[in-house]
Amino acid sequence: MKAALAFHHPSSISRSIFFFSSSSSSSLSVSVSRSPILKFYPKLNTNNNNKNLTHQNQILHGSGSGSGSRSIRIMASSSASVAEQARAPPALPLPTPPVDKFKIALCQITVTPDKERNIAHARSKIQEAAAKGAKLVLLPEIWNSPYSNDCFPVYAEDIDAGGDASPSTAMLSQLSRNLNITIVGGSIPERSGDRLFNTCCVFGTDGNLKAKHRKIHLFDIDIPGKIAFMESKTLTAGETPTIVDTEVGRIGIGICYDLRFQELAMIYAARGAHLLCYPGAFNMTTGPLHWELLQRARAVDNQVYVATCSPAREAGAGYVAWGHSTLVGPFGEVLATTEHEEAIILAEIDYSLLELRRTNLPLLKQRRGDLYQLVDVKRLNSQ
Repeated sequence: MKAALAFHHPSSISRSIFFFSSSSSSSLSVSVSRSPILKFYPKLNTNNNNKNLTHQNQILHGSGSGSGSRSIRIMASSSASVAEQARAPPALPLPTPPVDKFKIALCQITVTPDKERNIAHARSKIQEAAAKGAKLVLLPEIWNSPYSNDCFPVYAEDIDAGGDASPSTAMLSQLSRNLNITIVGGSIPERSGDRLFNTCCVFGTDGNLKAKHRKIHLFDIDIPGKIAFMESKTLTAGETPTIVDTEVGRIGIGICYDLRFQELAMIYAARGAHLLCYPGAFNMTTGPLHWELLQRARAVDNQVYVATCSPAREAGAGYVAWGHSTLVGPFGEVLATTEHEEAIILAEIDYSLLELRRTNLPLLKQRRGDLYQLVDVKRLNSQ
């Protein structure tokens, strides 16, 4: 046994768990506790003495983890290929998309303290994008409200109630139906009971809500002298990865900080996503360094399209967004982008490139399932 990396979460959501074994025939039993922490167990030297072997056994079988833990057993199947074993359950084949090519629009819009103005402005930009031929429109993160812990409770909407309780999503629903387009509606603050979420809604061409993604990884950072923000002061983390079949293909959804976690993108790729959409609002510190880098990494590692949409930059705002909404292809190439001003970025997505790039670089067939494994716990438990 070389190492094990396990993600622990307090609820029964999808957890990404990697197992590193020295043999494809190994049977691994890993205890997953209820504490929300990430643990890395370093390489164990099994050639020295029995003490190391005892330590290895405690790690694998969760000694002393308490009654709240539960065990997940992964047995490498002798009939499965080594590559297939790298994903548990095995990765789904890439589905045939409903269209070969289509235009996507990234609406990088200005956000103001005036909610009604924000909704009306987003409406006009969506209509403009559709008039230019877009079949999928992506909006920014928190487009109906200033990005602020003080504002989230004030601007929050009850999405499930709909209608007057959620004017932002009512507008998106109406436009998607009237314009016959798919809308990945950026994100807005959502109120559900006594909790607030950062939520993205996906509407189909019939105007119906096809999916709702609540931001899984909250933006809690502190870079001294640069930026500090704690979304967890007001927001609650989502509990479910979101992948949805739409009229323009299978789409995995993340919001801003979700982009930093490669495990989520890997789960989406293993579930057959053609495209990953990340409405986001990176800042002036991390944006120049990481925004494009992370998009290209998620795209090239998983051989999928990645689309991001940021608010336009407002220099005098309490939170200043980096902008630079971008579409990245499955080879890691930047297909379309912009600077920080308001813009509609229109670009073509050609799904034939997915198979081409996966033929050029056959990563799916070259994974070493005898050495490592990604476990989609939510999907595994549903079988």
